[in-house]
Amino acid sequence: MKILLTGGAGYIGSHTAVALLEAGHDAAVVDNYSNSSPEAVRRAEQITGKEIRLYEADVADKNRMMEILRSEMPDCIIHFAGLKAVGESVAKPVEYYRNNIDTTLTLIECMKELGLSNIVFSSSATVYGEDNIPPFTENMPKGVCTNPYGWTKWMQEQILTDAWFASEKEVISWAKAHDGDAAASDSGRVRPRELSVVLLRYFNPVGAHESGMIGEDPQGIPNNLMPYISQVAVGRRDHLTVFGDDYDTPDGTCRRDYIHVMDLAEGHVKAAEYSLEHRGAEVFNLGTGNPYSVLDMVKAFGDACGHPVKYEIGPRRAGDVQDSWANADKAKEILGWEAKRGIAEICRDAWKWQSGNPNGYDR
Repeated sequence: MKILLTGGAGYIGSHTAVALLEAGHDAAVVDNYSNSSPEAVRRAEQITGKEIRLYEADVADKNRMMEILRSEMPDCIIHFAGLKAVGESVAKPVEYYRNNIDTTLTLIECMKELGLSNIVFSSSATVYGEDNIPPFTENMPKGVCTNPYGWTKWMQEQILTDAWFASEKEVISWAKAHDGDAAASDSGRVRPRELSVVLLRYFNPVGAHESGMIGEDPQGIPNNLMPYISQVAVGRRDHLTVFGDDYDTPDGTCRRDYIHVMDLAEGHVKAAEYSLEHRGAEVFNLGTGNPYSVLDMVKAFGDACGHPVKYEIGPRRAGDVQDSWANADKAKEILGWEAKRGIAEICRDAWKWQSGNPNGYDR
């Protein structure tokens, strides 16, 4: 199966490229390197011993994306491209709405024009909002998001679901116009195809490939917990600021469902394979179902690296919710996927990556 990964040079994308190649699939990557590095793709090739076709492009550039998609004509697109930091989105809401929504609109327009029908979307548990009570299940209503990043994911899910619904109606109309023969041609037009939209709601991706060759390497000051802990542990930063210790949790800090990035990557392989036999819009949670607090993670990382991670308590951060963890039974039942790696493996692999690459990919 040929898979195109938008944003595939990023953290989750590069690990998913490895998982796809190891599963026997073919991978191509499109990325503009706004928060990623082509070195990650090169190292993914080293890990697997296989080639990844790499295109430098902005996914919001329709002319360029049409060129790339015509060249590749992938069986499935996995759409990672987008800005992803909760705190930064509060400070830069317009940038987040413009970037994240434009890339999805452009991609779905290109797919329609070229007759491509399978897409797996990188969504987020933030769409559950504050009102739903964890563990979150896919049949819960989407909630009121607490930050612009979450709203972009909420909106992109809606755009893709609406696009599927319209594609279904178009296929039905086409078939009626051709006496039930949906395969008939119509003056050279691209025959409409019903979309397969798979929406993957991530919880908190962490860790690195077990080789230590690829991992999370954010530009500037990290916005997420694990790379900040890693950089403190390796000496790049003086200390971690824990945002709030007055939440209604056992140790006062927020609790999250931290999932190893390779478990997440393997979930994408299953989702892409599922997309070939599926029509419609389907949602899956990808998480472990086991919440850990911020201080749990700080302690576990200290155990992995062999020394305590220095931290200080600060005020709560805008946009954070207290608790978030998954019920991932649906992914296990339908996709045959479940998380296999725990907090010890997460911290071990993250430390192997960071200690072996103290300055990341050295952009």
